[in-house]
Amino acid sequence: MGSLIYGTSGIEISFDDRVLAHLELVINAKLRRRESFMLSWRDSPAVGDGRSSIWLDTAIPLYFRYSGSRIPLIDKEWLEELVMEASSTRGLVLADDPVTDQPVKSRDNSVKRKDHPAR
Repeated sequence: MGSLIYGTSGIEISFDDRVLAHLELVINAKLRRRESFMLSWRDSPAVGDGRSSIWLDTAIPLYFRYSGSRIPLIDKEWLEELVMEASSTRGLVLADDPVTDQPVKSRDNSVKRKDHPAR
């Protein structure tokens, strides 16, 4: 389980390493072109099974931390779908992982902040 650490507040959002690798490629491509966008995902049932979103911009620090040492295989078709969705007016809304056909969710029980480690 990898993590996307967002902003100076250190919000930590956990995703499967495979999902995180695809997100990193999409985010890098968009931000290299200075294109900001919204990223949304479904929360785990442990936190109410809702939806969360963050705004991604070149001014916001990001850190990608993977739990495994191997680079996951990249699904070119899924990556292309994610890039197209990130360019849409509603932004990138993570849906099903095509390998597992399971909804992509943050797998954390909560969103953690470095200043609130109990969360």
